[in-house]
Amino acid sequence: MRWSGQQLDDDGALPGMPALKGLVRSVQTPEFAGITFHEVRARSVLNRVPGGSPMPFGWTVNPYRGCSHACTYCVTGDTPVLRADGGSVPMADLRVGDAVVGTVTEGGVRRLVRTHVLAHWSSRRAVVRVRVADGTAVVVGADHRLLGRTGWRHVSRAGADGHGGTWFVPGDALVGAETLPAPGLAGVRDVLDESRGADRTLLAVEPAGEDTVYDVTTTTGDYVAVGLVHHNCFARNTHTYLDLDAGDDFDRQVVVKLNAPEVLAREVRSPRWSREHVAMGTNTDPYQRAEGRYRLMPGIIRALGSSGTPLSILTKGTLLARDLPEIVAAGRDVPVGVGVSLALLDPELHRSVEPGTPTPRARLDLVRRIADAGLPVGVFVAPVLPGLTDSDEALDALLGEIAAAGASGASVLALHLRPGTREWFHGWLAREHPHLLERYAQLYRRGAYVQQAYRDDLRRRVGALLRRHGLDGGGHHMGGRLEGDRARRSSARLDGGKGAQPENPEPWPDGALPRVPSGIVQETRPEQLSLL
Repeated sequence: MRWSGQQLDDDGALPGMPALKGLVRSVQTPEFAGITFHEVRARSVLNRVPGGSPMPFGWTVNPYRGCSHACTYCVTGDTPVLRADGGSVPMADLRVGDAVVGTVTEGGVRRLVRTHVLAHWSSRRAVVRVRVADGTAVVVGADHRLLGRTGWRHVSRAGADGHGGTWFVPGDALVGAETLPAPGLAGVRDVLDESRGADRTLLAVEPAGEDTVYDVTTTTGDYVAVGLVHHNCFARNTHTYLDLDAGDDFDRQVVVKLNAPEVLAREVRSPRWSREHVAMGTNTDPYQRAEGRYRLMPGIIRALGSSGTPLSILTKGTLLARDLPEIVAAGRDVPVGVGVSLALLDPELHRSVEPGTPTPRARLDLVRRIADAGLPVGVFVAPVLPGLTDSDEALDALLGEIAAAGASGASVLALHLRPGTREWFHGWLAREHPHLLERYAQLYRRGAYVQQAYRDDLRRRVGALLRRHGLDGGGHHMGGRLEGDRARRSSARLDGGKGAQPENPEPWPDGALPRVPSGIVQETRPEQLSLL
C-alpha cells in the first residue's frame, strides 16, 4: 500500500492537539504499523535553548517530535484474553481499566498476577499465524513477542529485523501460562489447569495476509491470551505540549516537519544568524526509523554546513551511516561533532530495556564506521543502571569495546528518572528486577537524580577505566551558558571568590561536540540529556 494513499485528514488542525500548527496531513502505513505521522509545515526549525539550561549549546533542530524507534506488538481482535476473574474477553473488546492477567518476576520466579489495561488501540497491517503443537493458533503482527523458555522473543525474523531482537524458530518451546504459579487468582488457576501438560512447542509461523490488529498497554507490560504470555508496548513519555494522552503517544504520534531543510536553509542565511553551534538529537532522535522514509537529515546537514554553522548529532540510530558522506562534506567547512548513545552490551537486557533500538553490536559498528570516515565520534555510556550495568566488570568490558571501535572519547552518566520516565521505568523494574525496587527508592528518594554519593562513586570508578582505555579526552563540559557578570558571580561562588572557571568533572566525550570556543560553564547535572 502506497504511503501517499494513507491520508487520514487534511483540515489544517488536529482534534485534541490545538498546539499542532501547520498540519498538512496525518498518515498511517503498514510500514510503520500502529504509528500516525502528523506531517506539518513549520514556520521555524531553529530552536533557542533556554538560558538556564545545562546544555553547552544555544540552538537545536528537531525535525521530528516523538520517536518511531518503538516496537509494536499486536493480535487480532477475536483473540481471547484471560481476565483476572478467570473469564475471557476478545482483544477487540478490551477497555481501559479492565483487569486481566499478566506476570511479574520475583526472586527469579515468574508468576501470574492481576494487571490493568492502561491503553487500547488498533491498526491495519500484515500478520502471521503462530501454530503450536497442542493445536493452539494465534494471528499476530510479525514483530509480536511471546514468552519462551529463554525469555521474550519476536515471532518472526522479519519482525525482529530493525528492532535488534531475537526470534523463534520451529521447535522452540513457548511458556504456557498453566506452568506459572498464580497465588490469589483461584478462578484463573482453575481455567489454566485444563491445559496442564499441553505441548507448547512452536510448529510454524506462517504469513496470514492482512488484518486489523489490536494492542494494549498494561501495568505489567504483558498479558495472557490463548494460554500464552504476550508482550505489549510500554507507555512512555508523552507529547504534553500537544495535549496527547499519557499512554504511548510519544511512540505512536510522531510529528514530522516536512519542510525542515528548506526552512532551516532560509534561517541560517539570515544576516542576523550568528552561526552558533546547533545540536541535534538531544530531544528526539533525528535518525529514528521514520528518517529512512522522510530523509530530512541530508538537507539539514547541507544547510548548516554551507552556512558556516558548526553542528553536532547525537543518536542511537544506525541510519546515520547513510549520511556519512554529507557529514564528512560538512566537516570540511565547519566543526562537526558526532555522538552515539550506548548503555550496555548484554543483548538480553538490551531487548528488555531498549526494545526497538539498534543492538549494541550494531551501534558499535556505527562508531567504527564514523571513525573510519575520519570523523570524531564520542560515546555516551548512558544511562548507567544501578545494580544492573554499573559493575566495574560491565563498564570495563563496554569501554574496551568502545575504544576498539575507534571512539575519540566517552562519558558515563547515571540514570535520570524524570516524571513520565520514572513511572515507565519503575513498572519495568517491578516486572523484571523487583529485588532492586527498594534500592532504587533509596537512590532516587530526592527526585529525578540519583544520590550524590552514588554519582561520586561512579565518577571515581569510571575515571580509572576511561584512562585505561584512552577515552578520557574531552574539551567540553556538561554545563550551561553563562555570560558577563552572572558568569563571574557563579565562578566566584563556586570557587571561593577566586574568579576561576567553575569545575565540572563530567565532560562531554571528545568528538561528540564540534571544537568551537566554549563559554563559561556552571556546575550542573549532566543527566539532563533528554535522549539518554
